[in-house]
Amino acid sequence: MTDVVGQLADLTALRDRQSLDAALVSTLNDLLHPQSTLIARLVGQGEQARWLTCAEIKRGAQLPTVANAWTDLEELPLAGDFPLRQTVLQSHHPILANGAGSLNVFALSSSASATAVLELGTVQALTAEQVRLVDGVLRLYQNFQNLLDYGERDALTELLNRKTFDGAFLKATVAQVPADGESIDNDRRGQNMAAPTVTRSGGRYWLAMLDIDHFKRVNDNFGHLIGDEVLLLLARIMRNTFRFDDQLYRFGGEEFVVLMRCQTSEQATMALQRLRSATEQYRFPQVGQITISIGFTEVRPGDAPNNAIERADKAVYYVKEHGRNQVYGFEALLAAGQLTVEPDNVGDIELF
Repeated sequence: MTDVVGQLADLTALRDRQSLDAALVSTLNDLLHPQSTLIARLVGQGEQARWLTCAEIKRGAQLPTVANAWTDLEELPLAGDFPLRQTVLQSHHPILANGAGSLNVFALSSSASATAVLELGTVQALTAEQVRLVDGVLRLYQNFQNLLDYGERDALTELLNRKTFDGAFLKATVAQVPADGESIDNDRRGQNMAAPTVTRSGGRYWLAMLDIDHFKRVNDNFGHLIGDEVLLLLARIMRNTFRFDDQLYRFGGEEFVVLMRCQTSEQATMALQRLRSATEQYRFPQVGQITISIGFTEVRPGDAPNNAIERADKAVYYVKEHGRNQVYGFEALLAAGQLTVEPDNVGDIELF
């Protein structure tokens, strides 16, 4: 019992989702000693829905492997390739192995829906007591996930909020730095024995800021309830436009931020242009047409969040001053001489 309480105390001490997933599989691995333990989450939509393995540990391993925050959807197995997982998500009831060498599959619920599963590969069938133990640990895990959602999500739009941004940005800057003799696309630095192994994926990282044009007029002319509806609908358009692994934030008011992975500035521009066009074409109830101004910048090795935000904000300001409803990159504006001075200390981390 002492071991169980200690494991659960360690589990609930964590404050980020990736570490929580890693701690869950480690906890069950230590308590039950299965052949394998993994969490898989359903990502993508419709026929393109796929399984992302968020955390996995095999018997005898010291640390779990966790997925990179940015993963190419096409590299993942299709949802239909795992019928047991599909059945568990639909029924919300676990499927338990009857004999050796089989999988035990449990649904992981988030709020009212189940979008992830836990798989335990066992040599023998789980006992009734072990099933109750797994069920209890999962309920604690799910309750804690809900608390994380409450603390990390904007209350209105349910996008990520400002206080979660710095940690995600730091991961992006770390991923930008190649190991000696390796390219960024093939970053496979030595494993940190104090942390789970992270499976990485290639690409460069971009920070975009977007601002709703003339949003004050919406609130003044239609009221704040309609203004809130505009924000909600824009958040929905953003979710439908970007990939599952692009990270979407509301910083407050009508200001939103996107942290995404693309190979080139041209690809980043195309993704942001899709959002701009989708927003312009949408007809918002009572308000009609809304447009957005977007500025973006590349995340640089050793970047600080405030420096990247300042660069993207300068690009947004340029768009606002030159007609709105456009997308511009800071680096392109700088190269064209449209912006002449970079923000101070660009790329430098200020510790104090």
